[in-house]
Amino acid sequence: MLKLTKKADYGLIALKHLASLEAPESASAKEIAELYQVPLPLLAKVLQKLAKQGFLRSEHGTNGGYRLAREAGKISALEVIRAIDGPIILTSCFTDHGACDQSTCCNVREPLRKIHEGIQGLLANITIADMSDDETDNPDGRLYSLPGLTAQPASTV
Repeated sequence: MLKLTKKADYGLIALKHLASLEAPESASAKEIAELYQVPLPLLAKVLQKLAKQGFLRSEHGTNGGYRLAREAGKISALEVIRAIDGPIILTSCFTDHGACDQSTCCNVREPLRKIHEGIQGLLANITIADMSDDETDNPDGRLYSLPGLTAQPASTV
């Protein structure tokens, strides 16, 4: 099953929250953890990693916290997920060591490659700013669509 890790999920939640703040506001790991009811120790590690990767700026002191280091419109979901979890791999076919027992007779490798590229393309084209847009901008409730796939209502996914 293709699924985001909790760390990636928490990282995206935090970045979306920070994108919603008015400049020059910042938020502490504790504030974000309490607001979204996520474990503080795990969130703190994720935020530190995002700061080291250049997504966040850490401010020390009494009024310290985190703020975005780049514009929300210039941070893609794919970049964030890769920074936290490493590469997204749909099947072992798409790794550097992509050999498998069925590679000579596999009839789904090419379709799976297309799906893999579609997922990566979708995540690369969704920015933190897109995620921060009001949900009313998507009146039919459909998720972003992949080329060749029909978007499903969000409630059925």
